[in-house]
Amino acid sequence: MVAGNKAPVTPVTPYFWAEACKHLMKKDRVMKRLIPQFGDACLETRGDAFMTLARSIVGQQISVKAAQTVWDRFALLPSTMTPTNVLKLKVDDMRAAGLSARKVEYLVDLAVHFDNGALHVKSWDSMSDDEIVAELVAIRGVGRWTAEMFLIFHLMRPNVLPLDDVGLINGIRTNYFSGDVVSRSDAREVAAAWEPYCSVATWYIWRSLDPLPVTY
Repeated sequence: MVAGNKAPVTPVTPYFWAEACKHLMKKDRVMKRLIPQFGDACLETRGDAFMTLARSIVGQQISVKAAQTVWDRFALLPSTMTPTNVLKLKVDDMRAAGLSARKVEYLVDLAVHFDNGALHVKSWDSMSDDEIVAELVAIRGVGRWTAEMFLIFHLMRPNVLPLDDVGLINGIRTNYFSGDVVSRSDAREVAAAWEPYCSVATWYIWRSLDPLPVTY
């Protein structure tokens, strides 16, 4: 996805992916079946922290397809997708792109946090998952789910288990429990075999529901 007239960015893939797949296929019967179905496909990040979080906000509580449609419209508004440029946008134009009033507020607050240096972006590599989540949830509209998507899709942390993600729970229910209702406790029990690569297993669970990879 290219925002505005920004040049395409070469995606980056996790250094641990091959090792993670080998581990998961050895430890988990479902992963042994799922992983080969998707060939060389894997998680990718485009390296833009602001865009990753903005896409997560846009995608909240709507389908992947709807989120992509709204994002495509929104991304055409600024010349490049930067915090400074988003702060220059008119609310009416953002609403016309399909964003709710609340999501407009969230995106503006996100842009403010980046623009004024409130986030310790340069320190994230040395911070723990929990420390980064705590920093991000201080932004309006960024809850734990969004922060965990950021850990997976931007920082490519290997062991994130987003239990608030409906797709993950549905995928576990379908692949491990024959469609029966699954509790968070059930999900944690399944994911114990995924350690220390819960992010990778989660990605494959998502793919089992929708073969088209989600990108942020």
